Amino acid sequence: MNLPTVLRVDGFRFFFFSDEHLPIHIHVEKGDGYMRVELETFKVTKKYKLSTNDEKKILALIEEHQHELMGAWHEYFNC
Repeated sequence: MNLPTVLRVDGFRFFFFSDEHLPIHIHVEKGDGYMRVELETFKVTKKYKLSTNDEKKILALIEEHQHELMGAWHEYFNC
């Protein structure tokens, strides 16, 4: 399965799977940590092995790069 990486910042890798579904969301990993966040609402739908500081940093990065992340989703999935 293809895992397109959209962004790498501060050791975080932002990516999606090639067979994604709605709602629009992004997967983020750093080391053993992982988080999945809906891009329109910033709702965290999964999280493990990340500190509170990492979670805050990820959400801030998603807010900062929201347009880029959503654009990559729409471009990749042609929607």
